[in-house]
Amino acid sequence: MINKEVTAMQQINLAEALKDMPSLIEAAIQGEEIVITKDERPVVKLIPVSPDKKRLQFGSAKDLITISDDFDEPIADFKDYM
Repeated sequence: MINKEVTAMQQINLAEALKDMPSLIEAAIQGEEIVITKDERPVVKLIPVSPDKKRLQFGSAKDLITISDDFDEPIADFKDYM
């Protein structure tokens, strides 16, 4: 039987994995890495798929940045250089 306790990584042989795939998939969804071995060699790793990053939409930053009215006015400290 498969250890139901969530750990950082779990190794299981292929024959056992085939018997209890639904619980292995659920463990992977919960964040556990499952390594399936064949002839005592790792062959497959089940890990959760990270969600797609949300795509930015045109105009989504509206009103987050403002420019002051005097942005393009000369700076008083630089009058000697102009």
